[in-house]
Amino acid sequence: MEVKHLEPQAIWKNFAALNEVPRPSKKEERVIEFIRKFGENLGLPTTVDEVGNVIIRKPASSGMENRKPTVLQSHLDMVCQKNADVDFDFDTQGIQMETDGEWVWAKGTTLGADNGIGVASMMAVLESSELAHPELEALFTIDEETGMTGALNLKPGTLKGEILLNLDTEEDDEIDIGCAGGVDVTATTKFETVQTSVDGVKISVKGLQGGHSGMDIIKGLGNANVILGRLLYAGLDSGLKLISIDGGGLRNAIPREAVAEISVKTADDFLAKAEKLKSEILDEFASLEKDLEIKIEKGGISGNAVSDEDSRKIILALKAAHNGVYRMSPDVEGLVETSNNIARVELKDGNFKVLCLSRSSVESTKIAVAEQLKSVFELAGMSVEFGGSYPGWKPKPGSEIVQVMEKIYQEKFGAKPSVVACHAGLECGIIGAHYPEMEMVSFGPTIRGAHSPDEKASVKSVQKFWDFLQDILKNIPEK
Repeated sequence: MEVKHLEPQAIWKNFAALNEVPRPSKKEERVIEFIRKFGENLGLPTTVDEVGNVIIRKPASSGMENRKPTVLQSHLDMVCQKNADVDFDFDTQGIQMETDGEWVWAKGTTLGADNGIGVASMMAVLESSELAHPELEALFTIDEETGMTGALNLKPGTLKGEILLNLDTEEDDEIDIGCAGGVDVTATTKFETVQTSVDGVKISVKGLQGGHSGMDIIKGLGNANVILGRLLYAGLDSGLKLISIDGGGLRNAIPREAVAEISVKTADDFLAKAEKLKSEILDEFASLEKDLEIKIEKGGISGNAVSDEDSRKIILALKAAHNGVYRMSPDVEGLVETSNNIARVELKDGNFKVLCLSRSSVESTKIAVAEQLKSVFELAGMSVEFGGSYPGWKPKPGSEIVQVMEKIYQEKFGAKPSVVACHAGLECGIIGAHYPEMEMVSFGPTIRGAHSPDEKASVKSVQKFWDFLQDILKNIPEK
């Protein structure tokens, strides 16, 4: 069965059309034009702001004119991750989807259900002539995944809505009312390189699950950069020099693969230590990372290396830098308050760079973990910059729209929803800074493995989400 023929077709046909359009973060020109034409072809007022956010407005359906005007919001860009053995160009190709009728996934790449299902749902609402709904503003933002520049540059006064429904969470039994803020931490330096003629060793880590660096950080999944750093640390007393490191990718994805090339004076001694540690690491992750593969291979390495002393600085910094959960929330049970993801480590021709994403729902703790990282990297002689900082979203559990949604959910599905805050960066925090009086809620269908090539969307859950969304729009409170 083709994805576009799945139920509800109102969503899946739009999702299939959307996934034919390349939409990497910061390269959204084609998808912006796609959505602009979609709105204009419906005859609805459609605008594109200075940064590329698209806003499509739709009048209230008959009898709904006295309800609070409502904003539907999702982001147009997607995380572009693929398996190493997959030949795919996210800049030019549409996503190649597969389904077994229960789940939808992509062939070796991210699916783009985050946040494509939300986008497709908004398209379905806009084109419907049957749904009951208040006056709507459909806000399609850009660059959510790598900077939230769309939300950050949304001008105050652009929106008139009193309620915002963000369609960008991944558990269909949750109503999200808060999120974490984040800040990018980037450490860089330039080391001198020296010629080396001793034994070369290549270390590779692959097969990890990866995943969302916020939502999945609590799971204790393996981070390829951290595992690689542990293996390198085992060689500190073996005359180790670093030639190159290539680990991880995007800041908001837990690294799945990492490779290092090194030279070692006493290769046999290092190999013995590294193989022992390898066995211990595989044992540690045996139940969680069943496909983890670590290779330590001697020979076949060439290139200039960083000196023993500078190699030591890099390895100690990677060992000392915090990765994973930093603090659990003392106020919300089970919620990660603060974390860090060592997302990208790169050493090439002496140029060294580490990219991290620190998250927290508490601004002061977000800064604290970022400053801890800064301290570690500066002790190693590196320059550190903070960037891309964005605020969290403070929960308001008693708001009118939350109460309405809880009631609808219980009546429709016979159970109470989980009203939660999430450890991820939702645009609600930024939009809320521009519109402090706006009531905001985030919800969505069940999506697994977001930000990784294992991403998949539940077909049954998308139907449940669509039914829920329609009833919410029908029951938006009066002005």
